[in-house]
Order: sequence, then structure tokens, then C-alpha cells
Amino acid sequence: MLRGLGVVMPPLLTLVLFIWAWNAIESYILRPVEAGIRYTLVLALSESPTVPPADYVPVKKGDLSAGFQANGKTYVPDPTGRRYLPSEVVQYVNSNMERLGPYQAAPATANAYWHRYVELKYLPRYMVVPIFLIVFLVVLYFLGRLFTHGVGRWIMKVFDGFVSRLPVISNVYGSVKQVTDFVFSDRDIEFNRVVAVEYPRKGTWSIGFVTGNSMADIAAAANEPVLSVLMPTSPMPMTGFTITVRKSEAVDLDLTVDQAIQFVVSCGVVVPPSQQTGKQGRLQLDLPASPPAISDES
Repeated sequence: MLRGLGVVMPPLLTLVLFIWAWNAIESYILRPVEAGIRYTLVLALSESPTVPPADYVPVKKGDLSAGFQANGKTYVPDPTGRRYLPSEVVQYVNSNMERLGPYQAAPATANAYWHRYVELKYLPRYMVVPIFLIVFLVVLYFLGRLFTHGVGRWIMKVFDGFVSRLPVISNVYGSVKQVTDFVFSDRDIEFNRVVAVEYPRKGTWSIGFVTGNSMADIAAAANEPVLSVLMPTSPMPMTGFTITVRKSEAVDLDLTVDQAIQFVVSCGVVVPPSQQTGKQGRLQLDLPASPPAISDES
């Protein structure tokens, strides 16, 4: 069962992360944009008179409860009875409500009918989502191009400076910006050396990755250059601890980064050939060929 979870969890958690990101984009970007477009189309298309025009012809003579005809269209009363709607709008909405999913209540007003009509006819989900994704990705691309060069970078610098002076908001914004800069930055953390250091105590050796020179104040206190070293944990080297050690206390190892990661992931089982001791990586003890003879006196 544990091995099954080990296989299933990485793709499952990745899928959950992408679903969470999509739900956030849909809730805070797609739906507001969609609502704005729908509202604009309703204002442009809606036709809901409260009284018939002068040249109307009732569907039933002397009775407007069944609607009327005017300008080549048939109008029927809405559920409230206070407005009239084109009959094709009502018929289209009533015959396509199932596309919005089960348990959808029928529109109760003329305005609600128009919103459903626009949503069903002009803004179906199978068209809205692909178009939104294409536009969204294109906008992100051009925003990235704009705000990483020239005037755009200056605008972002001014904006960051303004936000950093706002109380409370500056703390939240600064923390979020650090996380996003780390996650989405093109600059990767480079491990330029594999070293062994006595960590977490003297006499215990651990493998680490040098990420660069550490802080100047620590180097001044140590009276020699110091290194920043990432100490990975087994069997998940993506996590670990960042420590600072004297340069003289870090022992350079004849290992590639990939070999060191394999060693950590395998909990020390996979030892690179260049670092194996004895035949097939096994420690050979110098034992006598035969046990010493036992004298009769003993």
C-alpha cells in the first residue's frame, strides 16, 4: 500500500495543485470578465417593453395574457407579468437550460431570461474557456515582456516602492513577492560543488551542496571565507537545511551533483564507483588466511 501511495501521490498532488490554481483563476478573473461581457451584451440586445407599441396585434383578440405581435416578432409576458419578451428568447432558454447543469431554476424575470439567453447562445463554456486561456496566456506573455525591460521595469520598481511604504499591506506583499520571485524566476539555484562537512556534530560527516559564499559578517566573525551549504535530507533531497561553514572545514568530493543526489536518495546504498572501498564497494578487512594454531599447552 505504501509503495502504491508513493507512485500515486506525486501525480495526484500535482493535479490537485493545478486544479486549485485553475479554480482561483476562474473565480477571480474568468467569472468577473465573463459577467462584464454578458452584462454588456444584455444591455445591447435586451428588448423587454412594459407596454405594447401602438401598432401591436394581440395573439388572442382583446387579451394580452398570451402576448402580442409587433415589428414581425411575437412577444410573451415574463414570469412576473410586468414585461414582455420575444418568444424566441423564451423558447431558446427553456429548451437549453439543461446545458447549464441539473437543478437549474428557471429564470424568474425578463432580465434573468436575457442573461440566460446571452450565456447560452453567445457565451457557452466550450467557447469561453479556450478563448480565455489563449487570451490569458498571451496577456501574461506580453506583461512579462513589458515589465522586465525598460519602462516596464521602472514602473514595477516604483510600484513596489509605493507598496512597501503602506502599513500592513507591505508585509504581506513583500512575503508574497519573495515566494513568487523564487518560484517563477528564471534563475535556478546552482550547486557548483559537492562537499562533505562534519554535520550535525564533530565526527559525523554529511554530504552537502555548495550554493555560494555566505554572509560577510559571518566571514568576519570566523576570520576566514565561509560557504553556504545545502544539507539535503534522505530520501527526499528537495528538502534540507542551509548551513554556513568555514571554507577550510569543507572537504571537496570527487562526485557529480547527480551522483551525490543518488547517494542521498538511496540513503547511502548507491555509492559512486570512484568512491567505493574495496571490491564491489564492500569494505574488505585484512584477516589472517587461517586461524592461529592452538598449542597443546592451552
